[in-house]
Amino acid sequence: MNMLDNHVHTTFSRDGKDPMEKVIKRGLDIGVTHLTFTDHMEYNTDGFSIDFEKYCKSIEELQWKYKNYINIYTGIEVGYQKHLKDEINNIINKYAFDFVLCSTHTVDKINVPDTMFFEGYSKEEVYRKYFTSILETVSEFKNFDTYGHLDYIVRYGNYENNKVIYKDYRDVLDALLKTIIESGKGIELNTSGIRYNLEAMHPNKNILQRYKELGGEIITVGSDSHQAKDICKDFYKAYDMLEFLDYKYVCMFKERNPVYISIEKSREGIVA
Repeated sequence: MNMLDNHVHTTFSRDGKDPMEKVIKRGLDIGVTHLTFTDHMEYNTDGFSIDFEKYCKSIEELQWKYKNYINIYTGIEVGYQKHLKDEINNIINKYAFDFVLCSTHTVDKINVPDTMFFEGYSKEEVYRKYFTSILETVSEFKNFDTYGHLDYIVRYGNYENNKVIYKDYRDVLDALLKTIIESGKGIELNTSGIRYNLEAMHPNKNILQRYKELGGEIITVGSDSHQAKDICKDFYKAYDMLEFLDYKYVCMFKERNPVYISIEKSREGIVA
């Protein structure tokens, strides 16, 4: 069994609800064999949001404690901001991360969930602004492994229909996907959109399909869980989607290197 979750938050994240050990025990209960912690590396007014020494040490202790039962990996979710590029690089290079997930939660120092981010823009304008910021990030920043929830913005727009229509943003979406692929990086299939009642995962089917058409092969699956009960949530839907689009493998990362696992093996033990 290779049931794995590559996007997991704990109380090391400000919005995390459960400590690492509770998450691990939940993983053991449902048959998880590979679990990557990816707590938030966000910059607040007084500095980065995580005590990296304590974080890495805690994972190391739990890796030893549960070494005969589950494979635990040290990851981080970088909330990238371009003015912090050097500091982010220094931190990533200092610690022995297995996996670096890059995400866009903030653009021009404004948090995407904030209503201020949407003020004065049409839906198309603000979505294009968001995707353009990702294109700028993947063009200038290469110290990551996969890019998280590419259409994260759909969680927060107050529109009758928040969905991203691929053809409306074809130019910028193709540009950022090509840049990710050419850089040897991957994207994430994030199942949290189901929990947020968005009727789709992140990114949606059309973006996933286009990534594959352009030659994208590296894809991780993550729950984006912030409490133990949500790890591997809706993964059967993720694997159904990937198989429908003719993906053969998903990835996990160890020492920053992708490990390809067949979808058939990855979904063993996952139930609806």
